[in-house]
Amino acid sequence: MRVRLRRFSSSPSPPKHTLSSSSASQPSNSPPIDHSYIARILSRTDWALLLKHEFSKNKVSLLNPRFVVSIFQNQDNPLHSIRFYTWVSAANPSLANNQTLHRVLGNTLYRNGPVVLSADLIKDVSDSGFRVSEELLCVLFWSWGRLGLAKYCGDVFGQISFLGISPSTRLYNALIDALVKSNSIDQAYLRFQQMSADNCTPDRITYNILIHGVCQKGVVDEALRLIRQMKDRGHFPNVFTYTILVDGFCNARRVDEAFRVLHTMKESRVSANEATVRTLVHGIFRCIEDTSKALELLSDFLEREPTHFKLGCDTILYCLTNKSTANNVIVFLRKVLARGYVPGSSIVNVIMVCLVKGANLKDTCEMFESFRKLGLKPGVDSYLSLLEALYKDGQSEEGDRIFDQMTVDGLISSVYVYNMIIDCYCRAKMMDRASAIFRDMQLKGFTPNLVTFNTLINGHCKDGAIAKAKELLEMLLKTGLKPDIITFSSIIDGLCRINRTGEAFECFNEMIEWGINPNAIVYNILIRSLCAIGDVSRSTKLLRKMQEEGISPDTYSYNALIQIFCRMNDTKKAEKLFVSMSRSGLNPDSYTYSAFIETLLESGRLEEAKKMFYSMEANGCPPDSYQDCFEDAKNIAEKCRQKGMLAKPKYFLELGGDKICKYFAKNQLSRGTLFPDLHHAEKAMNWLTEVR
Repeated sequence: MRVRLRRFSSSPSPPKHTLSSSSASQPSNSPPIDHSYIARILSRTDWALLLKHEFSKNKVSLLNPRFVVSIFQNQDNPLHSIRFYTWVSAANPSLANNQTLHRVLGNTLYRNGPVVLSADLIKDVSDSGFRVSEELLCVLFWSWGRLGLAKYCGDVFGQISFLGISPSTRLYNALIDALVKSNSIDQAYLRFQQMSADNCTPDRITYNILIHGVCQKGVVDEALRLIRQMKDRGHFPNVFTYTILVDGFCNARRVDEAFRVLHTMKESRVSANEATVRTLVHGIFRCIEDTSKALELLSDFLEREPTHFKLGCDTILYCLTNKSTANNVIVFLRKVLARGYVPGSSIVNVIMVCLVKGANLKDTCEMFESFRKLGLKPGVDSYLSLLEALYKDGQSEEGDRIFDQMTVDGLISSVYVYNMIIDCYCRAKMMDRASAIFRDMQLKGFTPNLVTFNTLINGHCKDGAIAKAKELLEMLLKTGLKPDIITFSSIIDGLCRINRTGEAFECFNEMIEWGINPNAIVYNILIRSLCAIGDVSRSTKLLRKMQEEGISPDTYSYNALIQIFCRMNDTKKAEKLFVSMSRSGLNPDSYTYSAFIETLLESGRLEEAKKMFYSMEANGCPPDSYQDCFEDAKNIAEKCRQKGMLAKPKYFLELGGDKICKYFAKNQLSRGTLFPDLHHAEKAMNWLTEVR
């Protein structure tokens, strides 16, 4: 069967496209704000006059926080954002102190900065009839602090008098905050001590900033001293102070004192907020390595603090799922569900994904049913992750029941959901069911899109059913859709899987004719296929062509060639590729190193293998549990050599379950060439005992 795409169907040859001839459909309604137009105004020297004209009396109502935020977020040049803020502060003074605008402007200056307070900037603002205000200076300090410009912050603060600005508590707070953010806590203390010389009095915000700084360092005793000083000066801690202190105690691993802060808050009649509870929960899990112990402490806390029961449960479950401790999730859920806890839909979905990955399927299904009995409707992701796990485990009947529940819950209501279901069946290698869902969606009036076709084509190609992929491609073209890079890469991969490499290259050329440029994934598929059939020359040429086309090879590209050269015992060429790979800024992975180590061991070059093994961790690729067996394997191989015996990996593989064989077994498994001769296991074990 010919597989050139134009021969897959009766459709005419693909049209010849140029970038200039392609057109994008415009939305029927114009966007409310023309950001490019605003940017053009702000780029001119007479920007202030133009803004005044543009936002005349009949448009001044547009100057609300949402509008201004939108302008800030869509300016690539941070100077434009400063100009607009300066102008809008004068046009609508109520916006000058808007904290939301300050935060968004600060983020813009941080993201696109740094913006320095140059003479040109000051002149630009001044010539337009404005001045650098205290508010703008505070925002600039905030952005500089995040960028780590501690010295520059201090230099600017020392010259604010030239701007006609006098030191104030607010400016000092902005400066001290910037210094803390830039990890210059000593400089922050120095400025704190200078405040009185400028007739500025520290307020609660000042103390909170410093307390936050020392708590981040875990120096909680200093934080406690600052709190005492704060109280002596008539500024009492608020919820932010106590939340910072909780985090500080957790950073210092002083767990009991972190819990005690909550008791202190009660005595001071300060109510803990959501941030306090979340900080405590995250902090406890962060500082206690034993998850079960952390869970026990937090469970006791929830019993003592029923006010924050739901929030505490949500946060604990989030942390447990993030740590992928499915068994702890099950234990904790059973306990809190019995106490009346009802999780929200978002946390249910997070829980289900975690349980499907790490828990017993029986327990997962039981928990799933518990959620449904509570009246909760798990999301599509939860259903599909459970569905896939059940089908992969061979529990088709239970999987069908879950699918029926999904239908009853009314979740199958869009092309997007149908695509997810089809993908689920494809990943479970149930292509007949995937095809049935495809037919069902059309019967119910849902039109398949390119994602639908690509998912099915990819599934059939992985299943080796190229003929079915051809039928789907015919249908795709008849509906007026055009294949994309995913379509082609799926077909090329499918052809390579069934050793039809020649046809895969025809498809590769066809893709280029359709105006679709191959990416690294497509090249990797072909390089890997050529290496598998031993065609090293063509695979090397393909790597060079890939580079000539401006496509950067990745680790997979190099690994395929390095592994084939190592198998051919041509370590010199493999080493050249290794050097080229490193020069390209790519980090070798465990497969790269394993190829070299095994080849060196087989050729008796034990010291070189040892050096390669120990260089793994030095180069940011720590050996895994299998490679940790290398030292044992090397020692045995050395003893074999001393006894005049040749210790090939085959000997180790024959050991079956022995720890030593794992290093070699993993490498062989990754290549699909592991054929251990288990009936020699007893003999091999005797041999192992002898050489040890």
